[in-house]
Amino acid sequence: MSKKIYIETYGCQQNVSDSEKIAGMAKEIGYALCSDKEDADLIVYNTCAVRENAELKVYGNLGALKALKNKKPDLIIAVCGCMMQETSVADRIKRVYKHVDIVFGTHALHKFKELVHAAEQEHDFISDVENIDGEIHEGLPIIRGEGVCASVSIMYGCNNFCTYCIVPYVRGRERSRDKEDILAEVKDAVKNGYKEIMLLGQNVNSYGKGKDITFAELLEEVASVEGVERIRFMTSHPKDISEELLRVMSRHANICKQLHLPVQCGNNRVLKSMNRGYTREKYFGLINMARSYMPDITISTDIIVGFPGETTEEFEDTIDLLERVRYDTVFSFIYSKRAGTPAATMEDVISPEEKKSNFNRLLDVQNRICAEINDTYLNKICPVLVEGRSKTDPETLTGRTDGGKLVHFKGSDELIGKIIDVKITDPKTWSLMGEVYEQA
Repeated sequence: MSKKIYIETYGCQQNVSDSEKIAGMAKEIGYALCSDKEDADLIVYNTCAVRENAELKVYGNLGALKALKNKKPDLIIAVCGCMMQETSVADRIKRVYKHVDIVFGTHALHKFKELVHAAEQEHDFISDVENIDGEIHEGLPIIRGEGVCASVSIMYGCNNFCTYCIVPYVRGRERSRDKEDILAEVKDAVKNGYKEIMLLGQNVNSYGKGKDITFAELLEEVASVEGVERIRFMTSHPKDISEELLRVMSRHANICKQLHLPVQCGNNRVLKSMNRGYTREKYFGLINMARSYMPDITISTDIIVGFPGETTEEFEDTIDLLERVRYDTVFSFIYSKRAGTPAATMEDVISPEEKKSNFNRLLDVQNRICAEINDTYLNKICPVLVEGRSKTDPETLTGRTDGGKLVHFKGSDELIGKIIDVKITDPKTWSLMGEVYEQA
């Protein structure tokens, strides 16, 4: 009877991709995935370091595992991911959470099997959090999640050093995978029934540096793989996006007309303080260029509210940017201090209450814009890739348009995995309700 592994993943899609590799390696040493930690022989928390709340949640959940460890002494508990690459986190876990068996960082992912073997035999605290730039390890087995979409990492790490961001310190410098390895993984995903490919990288526009290939050229090759019905990618950095990329996107029907382009702030002084490498004027130019090639493109972004030194007057530039760009989706956050980054030593000029007020104002403005944009979809016929049953309503199917709009509608299971026409009957602020469209 096989042993069981429970994996809990925090953070970005890169972490989700890493967890799929952990599941694949676990299977090779006799562990089957389970959905309840109470049933597990091995529990893995794959952590995120981008915001403090994610870290606090990990610590809280680790503390709660102590009772389960007392009940099941042979249970192995492992913590991995970005948090483990932060200075002193591994030491804190060893000191405070003595029931944890293994700690390993992002650069030791490929060693997962040997770390588990060591824990099974030694029953002692095992740590592998070497602070290196990291390497690319091909050939790791993957157990992908259920569904019709597969994520494929094309590169790792980041060289940008935005002053608020911990990622370059925990993921290391940029490393691009070979094109042949990426294409082989895409073909394997298609062979296994996945309809949509998500290409992942901290900054996909930097792909290929030192390899004599651009991201636009890679994207064109992926689009030519037989059986790939949809392609998305994230994340793009505004300072590196090229007209060549937008041209490739516009040429291929299976490249989704969706662009996630994090702006972070609408004020030039704050953008410079963030070390973002562009101005609001350059950003507006990129948006205009994208829409000139693809008039119906959907655009999403990330925004940080309350960056150290940002005044409420400067925040007005971000509100102005929302009104001018009119994003389909905004992922917004109040600034979270990350120890070890330059911004952590910068002084605030407004109070936490003012930051919260600005944040709420941003939400109000963006909610209105989202509702106004979605209202234009009423009675439109949209091709939708059916992803499965809604998590909140098993009677309803859910899928996404080419532009990434979430659509809910009634239908049978035989539609899952197909691209079908859906007529939008009831636009909501964050999603669209519709019905399967059948031409008379």
